[in-house]
Amino acid sequence: MNEEKLLKELDNDPHKFGEIYEAFYKKIFGYVFRRTMDYDAAKDIAAETFLKAYTGIAKFKYRNISVLYWLYRIATNELNKYFNSRKYMPESLSRIYEEYGVDITDYSNAETERIMLEEDLEKHREFMRINVLIKKLDIKYQEVISLRFFEQKSIKEIAVILNKKEGTVKSLLSRGIDKLKGNITRTKK
Repeated sequence: MNEEKLLKELDNDPHKFGEIYEAFYKKIFGYVFRRTMDYDAAKDIAAETFLKAYTGIAKFKYRNISVLYWLYRIATNELNKYFNSRKYMPESLSRIYEEYGVDITDYSNAETERIMLEEDLEKHREFMRINVLIKKLDIKYQEVISLRFFEQKSIKEIAVILNKKEGTVKSLLSRGIDKLKGNITRTKK
């Protein structure tokens, strides 16, 4: 996908946002789902991420940084809201439809997707045990660990997504892993 060209085309045809949605939805949803371990919350947060991206796309400036990283940043901010307040209330996707006439919801595969994700999680009990321990860490450590190990992002990519210096990301990752190892050791006793 030529993101720069697509972003320019969005000015004339907002329906082109669907290409961004199609290209990146699964990655963003997977990231959010692995962080929340809650299918419904992940659907809401992913939808909110794309709503905010759609309504704010004019502010995004392409500087050889993928739209995906911007979406991860929005998703991370939405996750922080979710974790900081159990009263997380996303804006309605109908806003996009009402204001722009674009329907980005596709419920045709929702139940199949849900079943596959839930089966996959059952196969990974160790992942769930570790995820519980990760959730006990400060959010700043959760973010870098999730992006590094679950999303396979490089230190540089994480720095871009979180808008932090690479050295800060390395430090947070190192401290987070140390704290996680300590939690694992304590639970084995």
